[in-house]
Amino acid sequence: MNKVMLIGNVGADPEVRYVDQGVAVARLRLATTERGYTLQNGTQVPDRTDWHTVLLWRKLAEVVEKYVHKGDKLYIEGRIRYTSYDDKQGQRRYATEIWADNLEMLTPKGEAAPV
Repeated sequence: MNKVMLIGNVGADPEVRYVDQGVAVARLRLATTERGYTLQNGTQVPDRTDWHTVLLWRKLAEVVEKYVHKGDKLYIEGRIRYTSYDDKQGQRRYATEIWADNLEMLTPKGEAAPV
């Protein structure tokens, strides 16, 4: 089973484009943070923030285009996908993306969460 669940903040306004027959595709960057803590011996473990590239298709992309902005808190459910491509210099590059199946907006209407 390939299932990913993320809760995080949108790092920048989503990029939305339309492909074949007007199908909407949205791409956004989502920051998830694991809070730091203090070990029993007093050692401080700092916060750790990871950035995820999330792709949303069709109706989900249209919702994102209308309602999602930088700083919003989202719950994303989807699948992880690994891709590779050759850059302009011919170097092989690898990318990890989350293909969203479900989206819930967690930021109350009218509020923008800090990133």
